[in-house]
Amino acid sequence: MRDDMGMRDDTETTDGTEEVLAEVGPRLRRIRKERGATLAGLSAATGISVSTLSRLESGLRKPSLELLLPIARAHQVALDELVGATSPADPRVRSEPIVQFGRTHWPLTRQPGGLQAFKVLEPQRRLEPEPRTHEGYEWLYVLSGRLRLVLGDHDVVLTAGEAAEFDTRVPHWFGSTGEGPVEFLSLFGPQGERMHVRARPKRKSGENG
Repeated sequence: MRDDMGMRDDTETTDGTEEVLAEVGPRLRRIRKERGATLAGLSAATGISVSTLSRLESGLRKPSLELLLPIARAHQVALDELVGATSPADPRVRSEPIVQFGRTHWPLTRQPGGLQAFKVLEPQRRLEPEPRTHEGYEWLYVLSGRLRLVLGDHDVVLTAGEAAEFDTRVPHWFGSTGEGPVEFLSLFGPQGERMHVRARPKRKSGENG
């Protein structure tokens, strides 16, 4: 507002910006401590000096997009969570399908890092399994059709409603059985993020329960 002399009174704001900025520092400290991170560790992950991070958390340094973006990436949170947006973000994930090696993926998550979820359509085809390994855990759930999974010494077929969970450090491959297309959900997490639903391999003939 302006006083009688026509000068602007900076002690008041009309849009609440100053109030929002004042809450960023304590929120940054809370999120960092919830994740068990130190200022030194966050500095190494973001390239922002420890002193600047400390001043941000104490409110002595005004937050900027240049500072908040790398912090949001390091914590794997949305930028809105750091600034405390008053209205919730649109929860819908609007992702374009990704076609790779003939297989179509629809991303079901939008945050970078952490657990990643996809809906996958594998067309009808016969491919020679080429097992591979990498860090992490994967969880598969078949929506329709039949999904062949080769995992170590196991060669199993999952049908609609069945799930499998495995350490991706074990040589693995999955794809069509050649009998028709298959739709399934795929959840992949970094090392240590395990899911707990498993599909038993088919019993070999002659095995007893």
